[in-house]
Amino acid sequence: MAKYVRFFEEFGIEDVPLVGGKNASLGEMYRKLSGEGVLVPNGFAITADAYWRMLEAAEALQPLHAALDGLDPSDVVDLARRGKQAREIVYGAGLPDDVADEVLAGYRRLQKQYGDDVSLAVRSSATAEDLPTASFAGQQDTFLNIHGEQTLLDACRRCFASLFTDRAIHYRVDQGFDHFKVALSIGVMKMVRSDLASSGVMFSLDTESGFRDVVLITGAYGLGENVVQGAVDPDEFYVHKPTFVAGHRAVLRRILGDKAVKMVFVEGSAKQTTRNIPTPRPAREHFCLSDEDVLELADYAIKIERHYGQPMDMEWAKDGIDGRLYTVQARPETVASQRAVTTVESYVLKGPGEVIVEGRSVGEKIASGTARTIESLTHLTEFRPGEVLVADTTTPDWEPVMKTAAAIITNRGGRTCHAAIIARELGVPAVVGTGNATVRVAGGQTVTVSCAEGDTGRVYAGEVPFSVEQTEVAALPRPATEIMINLGNPDLAFKTSFLPNDGVGLARMEFIISESIKGHPLALLHPDRVTDPEARVQLARLTRGYPDGASFFVQRLSEGIGTIAAAFWPKPVVVRMSDFKTNEYASLIGGAAFEPKENNPMLGFRGASRYAHPAYAEGFALECQAMKRVREEMGLTNVVLMLPFVRRVAEAQQVLDRMAELGLRRDENGLKIYAMCEIPNNVLLINEFSKHFDGFSIGSNDLTQLTLGVDRDSEIVAFDFDERDEGVKEMIRLAVDGCRRNGMHSGLCGQAPSDYPDMAEFLVEIGIDSISLNPDTVLKTTKRVLQLEQRLGRASRT
Repeated sequence: MAKYVRFFEEFGIEDVPLVGGKNASLGEMYRKLSGEGVLVPNGFAITADAYWRMLEAAEALQPLHAALDGLDPSDVVDLARRGKQAREIVYGAGLPDDVADEVLAGYRRLQKQYGDDVSLAVRSSATAEDLPTASFAGQQDTFLNIHGEQTLLDACRRCFASLFTDRAIHYRVDQGFDHFKVALSIGVMKMVRSDLASSGVMFSLDTESGFRDVVLITGAYGLGENVVQGAVDPDEFYVHKPTFVAGHRAVLRRILGDKAVKMVFVEGSAKQTTRNIPTPRPAREHFCLSDEDVLELADYAIKIERHYGQPMDMEWAKDGIDGRLYTVQARPETVASQRAVTTVESYVLKGPGEVIVEGRSVGEKIASGTARTIESLTHLTEFRPGEVLVADTTTPDWEPVMKTAAAIITNRGGRTCHAAIIARELGVPAVVGTGNATVRVAGGQTVTVSCAEGDTGRVYAGEVPFSVEQTEVAALPRPATEIMINLGNPDLAFKTSFLPNDGVGLARMEFIISESIKGHPLALLHPDRVTDPEARVQLARLTRGYPDGASFFVQRLSEGIGTIAAAFWPKPVVVRMSDFKTNEYASLIGGAAFEPKENNPMLGFRGASRYAHPAYAEGFALECQAMKRVREEMGLTNVVLMLPFVRRVAEAQQVLDRMAELGLRRDENGLKIYAMCEIPNNVLLINEFSKHFDGFSIGSNDLTQLTLGVDRDSEIVAFDFDERDEGVKEMIRLAVDGCRRNGMHSGLCGQAPSDYPDMAEFLVEIGIDSISLNPDTVLKTTKRVLQLEQRLGRASRT
């Protein structure tokens, strides 16, 4: 039996002291998960014993002590000098013959399995990495596309020497590891030729919020180092785990990355070097993975997480030769999964500011400081603690400086790049992938970095005030009155779901259409009817990579609504069909060609009246197609649909009939359909309206407007608009009584209870079933409702 080489089938996760964390996990997956369809390339570990044997044979321990004893890790120059000396000692030690013989025997075995021309990946696996409490990307070196015996042996020597990279030395000091008690194992495995396809990183949770019901996959063309190091803005994909496990195969959400470059091998290079080349424009405009690939990777991630019993951080690669997807690394996720979910921390900007640049947000925090642009490693000594680091991208060598930064801004990278991983680990807000921060953000200027506004991170000029609130929610009982949330922004869905809630009482379809789709649905269907040349160019740009405008609309809308529904699954999510006014529709790209001009759009062609009307019938069909996809393909049957501004009972029936024709039939597949109760006629005829719906949500804004005869868009009479007027409150009371009389759900989703505590109390007193609030008022209103219900003698829910 070999002494210094072990094949993956011969060890598992319990063998970290022998083969290191990375190899131990590869062996574990190869042994335990290959039979479940998780594909891992075969290979072998050169054990930690081989490392000690090498040092012993060369009598290298004493010189290493001389090089490293007394090291001051804060002295960057001294660290670099000592690290270089240590690496030279280890590389110069060479490989003893008995070790080299076993390595070459392992190589020949892989040649028998994969063919004589098999290329190899030579990867470091330290005995103090990828532990549940310690993980750091890229501490040691990796060598790819290795061919030939002597090249392999040289790569192994270089890999052993990389145990003493500056970043690895610094990391061990920070973690309290003794340099002379940490060994390096090496993994030698079949090289997955992702240089000819794509690769990336995936997590079995959302890395920003810690939300555990999704798999997040990031990827780009070429070798994976670009994604890890942040050299590219990658594609992102989400898959919802509960519905996937239940058999629904659909991508929940996707974000197209720029993928400007891809890393490939330099052909004919003796040192097996790599280089970045421009990604062809057509490839950049398409996702680097098909839906089938994404779902296969999600299946891998779910199985790996289930096996390890905890959230995982994984690397994947697609082989451009055999077309198959491989898992090439898995380790415990050590940041988002460690957060206490019993405490809700909220950062909120308190003032306006001038946006300098935008990018992907990392960390959900806000910080201010003086910007310092660092162009290369040689300038790191110029950085001062508490400054905002601005760079093109970062590498592991930057870690000693990054840990002292107030915030981090990079030109390149996605939310799983090196800068993002380290920022998350350090609890520092970062805005990555801005494109041009090093040009736009001036050195020495004060900036505020905000990652508290969803997926988009913003860098503001100056010091913008902000607040931080921490609330303990674990012991907060649930009121008898359901507390739901108003939410239209999918970017905030996962984070918002941690608030104590009973679901979403109002998900605004208009927000997704205006922010994510941007084009008028009929303009997307019929771009030939759009007369404005600039609008036609914009529409063509929006729909690049999609078969047509209709597919674009349906996919983007379904993914936006699906993300909100997944975040709160299995709680109900009430989705209001579009309620733009004609002037708002006209402001969408291409919309002017399809919308009439009205003197008072607030009371015009809006809500249910549009849905069955020939002028918008095709647009409504797209909305229904998207909602059908959410419920049936995605499996998110917690979505409740709601019709706004239903003026007459006959109109309600007409729209419901049309929805049934489009595949959304009430009570079929558990579908519930609500109506907004916001017109006096809805209240007066609630017995009749109740025959057509499963519940009502009172829209206090429009109900106030129509009860008081006040145009809420008019500044002149705005002082007369008051949801607390006795007449409005009487209309609300009658609506709640009518719902109770007809056995219907009653809720309120207007602004009033979020703005006025006394309004929330009134709703509780009249016995409304649910109140839907803006996220920032959920906690304080929940506490107030609990106090009131206690006074009224109503028992809270556990």
